[in-house]
Amino acid sequence: MHSLSFKVVGGFNAGSRMNLPRRVPEMEVGAMRCFGGRRAFGRSCRIVACASERNIGDGGEGQSQSASTSRSRSFLSRSETYALLKQQLEVAAKSEDYEEAARIRDSLKLFEEEEPVLRLRRLMKEAISSERFEDAAKYRDELNEIAPHCLLKCASDATTLGIRVQVRSVYIEGRSQPSKNQYFFAYRIRITNNSNRPVQLLRRHWIITDANGKTENVWGVGVIGEQPVILPKTGFEYSSACPLTTANGRMEGDFEMKYIDRVGEQSFNVAIAPFSLSIIGDSTEAF
Repeated sequence: MHSLSFKVVGGFNAGSRMNLPRRVPEMEVGAMRCFGGRRAFGRSCRIVACASERNIGDGGEGQSQSASTSRSRSFLSRSETYALLKQQLEVAAKSEDYEEAARIRDSLKLFEEEEPVLRLRRLMKEAISSERFEDAAKYRDELNEIAPHCLLKCASDATTLGIRVQVRSVYIEGRSQPSKNQYFFAYRIRITNNSNRPVQLLRRHWIITDANGKTENVWGVGVIGEQPVILPKTGFEYSSACPLTTANGRMEGDFEMKYIDRVGEQSFNVAIAPFSLSIIGDSTEAF
């Protein structure tokens, strides 16, 4: 099977419209930006589509996992309800049905106060802030019981051989349709070359897992149709997106890179640490 990656004009805009092909696990939708001490520039791009291979595998089964699976499904159901309420609020507001919008707003507020994951996150944050670390550990363990993947942040940061990769994901409500099990997540990647040698990004590899445990491997050449060269002490940024059929998931992977200052250098892999795709999000700030 194959997926398509798209490169489009301009930066990523959460409010803009785009026609999306179905069941595409990863989409390149951003403009790149290089940065460094001497200059920074944007780049306009024409629309390009290229095929990349996709392999699918399923998670294992076991009776010992039944309780955990039940809890995960319960959290998934609540997440879908939360996404549906937010979509209904947007529709009511746009149609100027303010009485209905107020009712849905109150329902959302009540949901946020009673939702176990949101409540435990709030309590854990308060406990850490007041240095009640024993309580924070208790709330963390409770979170791990009911929704283990929710402890994963919507951002990650990893360095391999001096190449730093930072990622931040966000749920794009305007492009999602929870009633059709269509959830759209965008993420921004910053690659910084803190080494003393120039590198070129050759290929990408993503491991995408949805809330049901279904995993997809995606390989592609470069990013947004480019194989960028990143000089020492400079960086490269781009935006991309990942549609899912569940309200939560995770991504991780690696970039294949190569030093280009010497002939015959072997390529090496640069890790992209795991990060969450979540409609609830977290308090992680953008880099």
